[in-house]
Amino acid sequence: MAEELDKIRNIGIMAHIDAGKTTTTERILFYTGTNYKIGEVDEGTATMDWMIQEQERGITITSAATTVTWKYSGEEYKINIIDTPGHVDFTVEVERSLRILDGAVAIFCAVGGVEAQSETVWRQADKYGVSRIAYINKMDRTGANFYAVLDQIKERLGANPVAIQLPIGAEETFSGVIDLIRMKAYVWDEESKGVKYDEYDIPEDMIAESAKYRMLMIEALAETDERLMVKYFDNPDSITSEELMDTVRKATLENKITAVLCGSSFKNTGVQKIIDAIVCYLPSPTDMPPAKGINPNSNEEEIREPDPNGHFSALAFKIATDPFVGKLTFIKIYSGTLKTGDIIYNVASHKRERVAKILQMHSNKQIAQSSVSAGNIVALVGMKAIRTGDSLTHEKHPVILENIDFPEPVIQIAVEPKTKDDEDRMMTALAKLAEEDPTFVVKIDEDASQILISGMGELHLDILLDRLKREFNVDCNHGKPKVNYKEAIMEPYKHKETYKRQTGGRGAFAEFECEIEPVPLDAKGLVLENVIKGGLIPKEYVTGIEKGFKIAMSNGKYGFPIEALKVTLTDGKTHPVDSDAYAFEICAKLAFREICKRIKSAILEPIMKVEITTPDEFVGNVTGDLNRRRALVEQIDAKIGFQVIRAQIPLSEMFGYVTHLRSITSGRANYSMEFLKYAEVPNDVKELMLKEGKCL
Repeated sequence: MAEELDKIRNIGIMAHIDAGKTTTTERILFYTGTNYKIGEVDEGTATMDWMIQEQERGITITSAATTVTWKYSGEEYKINIIDTPGHVDFTVEVERSLRILDGAVAIFCAVGGVEAQSETVWRQADKYGVSRIAYINKMDRTGANFYAVLDQIKERLGANPVAIQLPIGAEETFSGVIDLIRMKAYVWDEESKGVKYDEYDIPEDMIAESAKYRMLMIEALAETDERLMVKYFDNPDSITSEELMDTVRKATLENKITAVLCGSSFKNTGVQKIIDAIVCYLPSPTDMPPAKGINPNSNEEEIREPDPNGHFSALAFKIATDPFVGKLTFIKIYSGTLKTGDIIYNVASHKRERVAKILQMHSNKQIAQSSVSAGNIVALVGMKAIRTGDSLTHEKHPVILENIDFPEPVIQIAVEPKTKDDEDRMMTALAKLAEEDPTFVVKIDEDASQILISGMGELHLDILLDRLKREFNVDCNHGKPKVNYKEAIMEPYKHKETYKRQTGGRGAFAEFECEIEPVPLDAKGLVLENVIKGGLIPKEYVTGIEKGFKIAMSNGKYGFPIEALKVTLTDGKTHPVDSDAYAFEICAKLAFREICKRIKSAILEPIMKVEITTPDEFVGNVTGDLNRRRALVEQIDAKIGFQVIRAQIPLSEMFGYVTHLRSITSGRANYSMEFLKYAEVPNDVKELMLKEGKCL
């Protein structure tokens, strides 16, 4: 079993939108024999982009899971691949995939280089300590520059890129790659769609350059390994290719280097060498540190080794709805073995569930398994109450594995069914979509009698509404997108609140004094401190106060939620008969409303990090337009023929921006956008919001 674990690779394909992730995955499926023909994103036939919306738009939305096998040096390896989205609206898909992956292939476009979303996914991979190799794709495209992208990986990502391949030519002259470890050239056969490739000696005009970059590679590797360092100083020519491969693997696993390969997936050049690199350099489950968790019974840390004979533990990282088998729960098994029919325990909900089916996924196709052990990624059928991020274990040996943090939704729209008959169906469908996607939030506004849905951007909500119609046959009307504003208390305040009610018989009484304090803008939740001496207010009444404040915080001075607050209870009174927890809850709600009327509050708006790529001649148009949108331009990088503008812009100024950008640049510019932070709305904008009735 331990030997089998060595032959498993759980890897993700991650990159900026349009860098060629799905195309590369399609080639991997073809060359590993999983597909008999190559699917194309441009033709809507990509296996991994199986949703209708993905095929229509040519983008990846869900992180599709697939399993392939690959023979290398006479051994067979099993590779579980997660093809993650590149569009920032679906960043949650990347986040939850990276949480459970052992390694990743980061793809960069040889023309665009390191773009905004590349930086985002790289930071996410850093957060989870995921080992990476880099693949510079699209070497055949006009403007392709392998060496410029190498520099960008170092400068922008703070990585230590080490080229282990060089391209032979570039743009229309790109014909193959040079392996700097074996010092051989490889050229792919076009007629066989890249299935066959030949090994040659390095072309004469590239011998000097290859020798230079091989020496740079050895120097970089020697810095990570003392034994190689000694050999490098004694006689660098004595270093064998096996020693170099071992050192590349060791340094990759320790995240000391990022090995860089190149090719053109669309032109079927270089893909087999990526699969070899996945097997050679990325970690198996046995290379990973054991999973750490907390035992809920003892509150002590527990370690789960990737042992098939150990106690079962797994993490649910994705929920999906399949039209044929129903709800699918994707899990990564960290320890133990799971069999069909087993009872598993959900530590979060304290519920037991029976595993009806275990499926090995190939995109949207499934192969049933009777059992599966540690190190694998599979989908379960028949799970009812499991949510993304839940820890699954044996009931007698529970453990809470690290949870997944998800970003908050920043945009909101109101929806309503087109007919009264559709109301129940729409709520059921919305609940299913919210279960799949933790960044999609559904809530009912009782005051306005509206159903509000929130997400990460216009495209995110657009796709979800489209899925509502196609998958659940629910037609709905929707309003214009609105920004999710928040509020923050900006000054300390002392307050005393008394609640009395006498209606004959038992009444209600609660009284307390408190101090309100502002907290940092990025803080979350209510911090309640009780410094009342002598137990004047019983503990259960304090719980009532806390509950009252939490409920009241959903509506601040201007009608927006207050996300964070510090309340210190300093004094209070109770009545022996009329006081209870509910009376103190009401008292807290009344106190909060009064405090909001009297205190200085700020409206907070989501600020987006935006990167715009535009031809040189339109830079003035774009920057002038950004200034009108309250943008803070941080940096402008010049490249050959175009420039990249990085700015911070309020989300409220970005609705419909794609259409406007196309009109002022003759359709030649593009942009990407991601949530950065919440910041205080300027006074003039705040006054305009009050005047236009956007606040209470």
